[in-house]
Amino acid sequence: MSQAPLLEARGIVRHFGQVFALRGADFTVYQNEIVALIGDNGAGKSTLIKILSGIDQPNEGEIRVAGKPVRLASPQDAREVGIETVYQDLALAPDLDSAANLFLGREVLMPGLLGRLGVLDKAAMARRTSEALVRLGVSARHDSEVATLSGGQRQGVAVARAAMWATHVIFMDEPTAALGVVQTKNVVDLIRRIRDEGIAVVLISHNMTQVLEVADRVEVLRLGKTVGQIPTKNATVEDLVVAMTAGTLKERV
Repeated sequence: MSQAPLLEARGIVRHFGQVFALRGADFTVYQNEIVALIGDNGAGKSTLIKILSGIDQPNEGEIRVAGKPVRLASPQDAREVGIETVYQDLALAPDLDSAANLFLGREVLMPGLLGRLGVLDKAAMARRTSEALVRLGVSARHDSEVATLSGGQRQGVAVARAAMWATHVIFMDEPTAALGVVQTKNVVDLIRRIRDEGIAVVLISHNMTQVLEVADRVEVLRLGKTVGQIPTKNATVEDLVVAMTAGTLKERV
């Protein structure tokens, strides 16, 4: 692609004593794309995502965001450069409503003296949450407790929270796991809306059929190294499986 990557990792090495999880992995994400990261168990996907979201740090390698080298020493560092992550467990507070979850740790204070006293501007947070949920097509209400929502609605709230704060990239770990057919379609539509707003989405999934349906491009990890980048337009599940298991791209005739 001719444009510069939003997020780029080069030569990422991560070892734990003598055990190497990553052996010089590369990864790139561009604006307005959904890229899937795939690999067999033990390929290094989780370690790479932890490094790119600031949870873990590499022993070697370089990370760039919008062309600038960055050091992601914590999840807060990642958030400050526009990277958000939607974890498989969603990391939502079930006893709080959608608005409180979207602004958790980023609460808006009232202006003036009330703000200095720590009084929350709940009306502003409710308004902005409603706008975000409507814009992204999430059916949950801003004042609904998360505990009362369906699995698909909870996923939508978690994704909307990431979309509200991300400026560059959102990582999504198995975003449709354990969802029904209708709920899965809604989440897939939501991912595409986020992509169309200019935020890149990185999809980590074991569902190869869904990867081909949703992603624009696939990056393949095998034994801690990047072994291929595959456009999904004409790819098959067999192509992905061969790349994951053999470390090579299938020859086409």
